[in-house]
Amino acid sequence: MVNEELSNPQVVLPTAADVEKAAKTIGGVVERTPLQYSPRLSEITGAKIYLKREDLQGVRSYKIRGAYNVIAQLNEEQRQAGVVAASAGNHAQGVAYACRTLGVKGRIFVPSNTPKQKRDRIMYHGGDAVELVVTGNSFDDAAAAAWQDAQESGATWVAPFDDLGTIAGQGTIAREVVEQLAEIGEEPSMFVVPVGGGGLFSGVVTYLSGKNPKTEVVGVEPAGAACVAAALDMGGPVTLGDTDPFVDGAAVKRCGDVTYAVLDGHRKMIDLINVAEGSVCTEMLELYQNEGIIAEPAGALSVTALHHLRFIPGSSVVCIISGGNNDVSRYSEIIERSLVDQGLKHYFLVNFTQKPGQLRKFLDSVLGPDDDITLFEYVKRNNRETGAALVGIQLGTATGLHALLHRMEESGIDCERLLPGTPAYEYLT
Repeated sequence: MVNEELSNPQVVLPTAADVEKAAKTIGGVVERTPLQYSPRLSEITGAKIYLKREDLQGVRSYKIRGAYNVIAQLNEEQRQAGVVAASAGNHAQGVAYACRTLGVKGRIFVPSNTPKQKRDRIMYHGGDAVELVVTGNSFDDAAAAAWQDAQESGATWVAPFDDLGTIAGQGTIAREVVEQLAEIGEEPSMFVVPVGGGGLFSGVVTYLSGKNPKTEVVGVEPAGAACVAAALDMGGPVTLGDTDPFVDGAAVKRCGDVTYAVLDGHRKMIDLINVAEGSVCTEMLELYQNEGIIAEPAGALSVTALHHLRFIPGSSVVCIISGGNNDVSRYSEIIERSLVDQGLKHYFLVNFTQKPGQLRKFLDSVLGPDDDITLFEYVKRNNRETGAALVGIQLGTATGLHALLHRMEESGIDCERLLPGTPAYEYLT
């Protein structure tokens, strides 16, 4: 984390009334998404788990709520000047949709790690109304470029999270959920909310603090980009150093001043946890295989957190599936990260000596009956069966690792385990 002066400006906070107003502004444009009961997750947790399916929005994420709420309220002069936005992909789609629908020109900045699927959808929703600018290696890089553009051009900056209108728009999710639960005679005990810069988290807290103040709100950050937790720990927004960009929809280095102020003022009703990116991958696959939900990494954050929380038996718990803009080309990486997180996938450097039959010895004496080699590449080879090799092994069960390491030691073959997080591991995988 970079040491710097903490930001602590006087800010105007959103209210539940702002959320009510936003609901009227976006009504008829933004869809009232389903609140889906999950038998599987309910059985696992003992609570009644409901999934708020924001992945079923027209732009496949909740971000349209805040973006449309902001742009719809621009006056004629502001509309003529156009808008500028920065996004990892989902906010951009909301802005693009709003621009095209309302006839406003927009320039949208995204980082280079934004999946192609999201870029294509931005242009699909925006058409001729938007210009896409790819710049920088992170959301924060793109945001800096977009902010400078707005200052120079006079266009309106449509903030992805740190804005009263954006926060109020995102808060309409909580309003919808409360209505949907009331229709079946229930009240929310807990909301579990994915967290990037804190806009959705702040919006949900803002509405519930005014309407359902006894509801607990749990924010879930990716472990590799926990900027809101850092802000709450340090007493104000701070900029993180290196972040893991995998959960691209929530990989934010610095939370907002407004979002921090909202959350800081409601510490008694919120909790905040982080989950490993590999665990997110596992839950993405579980959602797909069991519920048929194609969630993007940020969209699976809330459900991933269920395995780390305690619940009142039979209480109503709402998990927001925030988005479904996932590029199918990423699934090989998703499966890989999931296997590593579950302790099923391991990598080794194996140095085969200058003797014939060493590879066969490795296969016969080291591998267990349920183990499988998923990668074998010679790093340095003198002939067919000698030299160092990178070997990837997938175990039948995670508990089989100890036995595998013991067989390696007993074999006399020089095997070096590559551990996640080390430079060699990151380079080779």
